[in-house]
Amino acid sequence: MMSEKDDSKEDQELLVKTRPKTKKPPLYKVLLINDDYTPMEFVVMILERFFGLTHAQAFDIMITVHKKGLAVVGVFSYEVAETKVAQVMDCARQHQHPLQCTMEKE
Repeated sequence: MMSEKDDSKEDQELLVKTRPKTKKPPLYKVLLINDDYTPMEFVVMILERFFGLTHAQAFDIMITVHKKGLAVVGVFSYEVAETKVAQVMDCARQHQHPLQCTMEKE
């Protein structure tokens, strides 16, 4: 037969144990790559539509892509980044533009 003293010791041990911490999922950068054929207005529209940017934000990123060759549009979980890349690429192809969008681990 267990005494009350033993029960309280077991309860204390259970309170001390901790769960292992779960790791945060890795994040991915979505990159837009410059080309010489896609109109700037189309790039701005893509940024507004698929990334929820204001016209001013989209314009600034488009200029960065134009001048530097590429720009990070956003940082997302793998699934969200993958979806955004696919949406951009599909829309660009539908409009017959060679715009490239990729993702890489941050």
